[in-house]
Amino acid sequence: MVLEQTWRWFGPGDRVTLRDAREAGATGIVNALHEIPTGEMWPIQTIQKRQEVIRSAGLEWTVVESLGVTERIKMRAPGWQQDVENFIQSIRHLADCGIRTIAYNWMPLFSWTRTHLHEPAPGGGYTTRFDTLAFAAFDMYMLKRLNAEAEWGEDQSREALRYFKALSPAQIDSLRSTILDGLPGGHTKLTLKETAEMLRSYEGISADALRSSLGEFLRTVAPVAEECGVRLCIHPDDPPRPLLGLPRIVSTTDDLRWILEQYVGDANSLTFCTGALGVRADNKLREMVAEFAPRIGFLHLRSTEREQRTDSEVESFFEAAHLEGDADLISIILEVVREKHRRSARGDNRSLPYRADHGQELLNDRERGAAPGYPAVGRLRGLAELRGAFMMAERWMTEG
Repeated sequence: MVLEQTWRWFGPGDRVTLRDAREAGATGIVNALHEIPTGEMWPIQTIQKRQEVIRSAGLEWTVVESLGVTERIKMRAPGWQQDVENFIQSIRHLADCGIRTIAYNWMPLFSWTRTHLHEPAPGGGYTTRFDTLAFAAFDMYMLKRLNAEAEWGEDQSREALRYFKALSPAQIDSLRSTILDGLPGGHTKLTLKETAEMLRSYEGISADALRSSLGEFLRTVAPVAEECGVRLCIHPDDPPRPLLGLPRIVSTTDDLRWILEQYVGDANSLTFCTGALGVRADNKLREMVAEFAPRIGFLHLRSTEREQRTDSEVESFFEAAHLEGDADLISIILEVVREKHRRSARGDNRSLPYRADHGQELLNDRERGAAPGYPAVGRLRGLAELRGAFMMAERWMTEG
C-alpha cells in the first residue's frame, strides 16, 4: 500500500495553484466539479477535461471531494430517485476515467460550519473557529428559528442574547455571511429566508429517518461502486453535533460502526477526518483508527483545540496547527503505518490518499486571499510536518 500525499484544489479559479500543490510535495489532487449543481450527472467529457488540466501541471486527479448528495436524497423527497441515478452514473464515469476514491457527506443542509474565519492563532497567523455561543446567537436572534430557545436552554439563550447585543452591525453581517455563504466545498450560498424554508422542509426528519435514508442510499450505490472498483468515503459531521435542530448521524464511533454495517465491502468506506471527529472529547481517535483502519479510504489529518467557557460550559473550538491541539496525530500516524503494512502483506497495493486538511493562515496567506481554511503556506507547513511524521513512523516500524 502506498500513502499518497494529496492536496485539495478548487479548480481553475483557486488562488492556490496546481504549481503550489506540486511544490508543496503533493502528487495527487483532490478536486470536484463544483460548477455542476449538486444532483446533476458529471459528464465524462467534463471529467476528462479537468484531468487534462491537472496532468498538464505534472499531477494526477486521484480523489473526488465531494460528489454531492442532494437534500432530496437525504429526505427522500420527490425526485430523489433520479438524483441517486445521476450519482450512480457519475460514479461510473469517474471510474472510467481511473478515479476511484470518492468522498461525500451526509450533513443535512449545512456542510462544515464555522463562525469565524480569521481568528488570531495562538502561535501567530490566523485560523478558523467555531464558537457555540456565536452560533446560538445566530440561530435564535438572526435566523429566529422556531423553538430554538427551548433547545438551547435558558442559560445559553441568555448568554447568547448578551453576545448578540454586543455585536456591531459589521460583526453581525460577518457572522451571517460566514454561516450562510458556504465554506469551500460546502453548501451553496443561502439567505436567512431560504435557510428557514429549507429547515421547514426537514420538519419531521428524525435521526432515525436520516439513518434510514443513508442505509438505503448505501445499499443502492455501494454495489455499483464495488463493481467499478470505487471506494465511497463518507466524511464525518463538522462539527459533530446537531445544528439548527437538524440531526447529525456521522459523529461518533457508534455512528461509524452502523454505517459500515450497511454494506460490508470496501466500496463503503470512511473519510477519516481527525479534525471533525476530534472535536468530541468522547471520540478516542487512536482507538477509532485502530478499529476502522481496514475501511478507511481517505485520510484528513488536522487537529482542533477545544475551548471551554467557564461561565456557561459551552464548548467551542479552533483549528490548531497540525501537530498541536487535541488530536494526537503522531499516535494516529503510527496506526496508519501499521495498517499500511497489513494491507501490503495481503497484497493490497492500492494507495491510501491523505491530505493536510485545512491550515492556518501564515506569512502572506491573508494577502493572497486563499479560500477560508485552505491557504497555501499553512497547508504546506502541515503537509511537510505530516510527511516527516510518516517517514519517522515508517523507520520506527521497519527498524524498531
